[in-house]
Amino acid sequence: MWPPVKSSGMTRADAPVTPPVVLTVAGSDSGGGAGIQADIKTIEACGGFGTSAITSVTAQNTTGVQGQHLLPIDQIEAQIEAVTGDFDVAAVKTGMLATSDVIDLVVEHAADLPNLVVDPVMVAASGDRLLAAEAEDAYEALIAEAAVVTPNADEAAVLTGRDVDNPETAERAGRDLVEMGADSALVKGGHVPGDAVVDTLVTEDGVTTFRHDRIDTEATHGSGCTLSSAIATQLAHGDDLPTAVGDSIDLLASAVRYNLDVGEGPGAVHHLVQTRNDAARHPTSEAVERAVSALVEADVSTLVPERGMTVAGATPYAETPDAVAAVEGRIARTMDGVRPNRGVRPNRGVRFGASTTVARALLAAREHDPAIRFAVDCRLTDAVEDALASLDGRVAAYDPGERPDGVSDDATAQWGVDRAFGTSDGTPVAVVGREGVGTDGRAMLLAADADDLVSQVETVHETVRDDG
Repeated sequence: MWPPVKSSGMTRADAPVTPPVVLTVAGSDSGGGAGIQADIKTIEACGGFGTSAITSVTAQNTTGVQGQHLLPIDQIEAQIEAVTGDFDVAAVKTGMLATSDVIDLVVEHAADLPNLVVDPVMVAASGDRLLAAEAEDAYEALIAEAAVVTPNADEAAVLTGRDVDNPETAERAGRDLVEMGADSALVKGGHVPGDAVVDTLVTEDGVTTFRHDRIDTEATHGSGCTLSSAIATQLAHGDDLPTAVGDSIDLLASAVRYNLDVGEGPGAVHHLVQTRNDAARHPTSEAVERAVSALVEADVSTLVPERGMTVAGATPYAETPDAVAAVEGRIARTMDGVRPNRGVRPNRGVRFGASTTVARALLAAREHDPAIRFAVDCRLTDAVEDALASLDGRVAAYDPGERPDGVSDDATAQWGVDRAFGTSDGTPVAVVGREGVGTDGRAMLLAADADDLVSQVETVHETVRDDG
């Protein structure tokens, strides 16, 4: 490998980048989870350049709002004009506007505020009111200037006079907001009861719904700010509205699941969750490669199924198989004499999305314990099953014969891992499907760390070999 080229004392050429500029007009949250702070974090995480016009300063933390100070209108206006007068602003989002005077100010400047995303902040997640009662009616003029307005169910009810308690009433409220002049309305379903969260996007052309599983947590501080900021930034990048909204909802779902456990009250959403996850892709791939090399070196051929062995590793916040790195083509047993002193070899390299069966099974395990990041599927024989008892941890099992009719053969392992975890007292180190899977069953070993996974496989392999 060539060493890096070093300077000989000359100045270096700059290499500027030009991200889209996004302006947030909102209040400051001293607790860092919502408001301007959440907006800037999210805008930068989504590839934009964040600018701001602060409307109000709050003394706030995870337990609630202790104080609030509205900035003078002329100071708010000066911030807006300073940003729009210098930057090529590509999108704007509003958050806490506090009073009708501030709302009117934004309306006056609407012609200079492209891709305007209006998040009608009225009440904090803690229940503290963030909008003067007299200002509610003033929102109608701002809604008429919005590219998209993003109320939750409670805010939609205030703005339209319509109770929102299911997707149907959410759609009707969204149509009301479009009739007020908004180009589109996203009525959020987080405050609507149900196992699934259904967000409803209404435009003059139709309705699109976005559904995802509800996360069992109270740590949703900053969720509305994060979503609206993400939508604004995606629009600034040039995405069409359904794509901008859908991608932003996916980001928020991950940000809520992997929330930040900070403060004495409910934590905040994880604004940088996708950025952190993307940054972990290379280290995760390297960890899988190291595990593969170690297993090849240890010649764990006694544990390699006829179909081959898959080693897989998930990024810290993986939600889909394309965030799981695995051996492409699996690890296979070699024929005698093909590679002297070696009994197994990887068919190809490691890449993300290479596995579906093991990746989905790993993701199923992570639904129960998100700390699990690595998995390997092994041959299951009587000797291997006995050897699993040598591991330091529980071994859970499922019967593939009990698989529901709607579960395909390819999804059996995913269903089985979910089933095994649901009946296990704590996180197992291995899950076995004893009957009806492949030619010799399936044993899947699980670990939070790649080195621990290798150690577990080697322990089982040595036990099988010694007993044999």
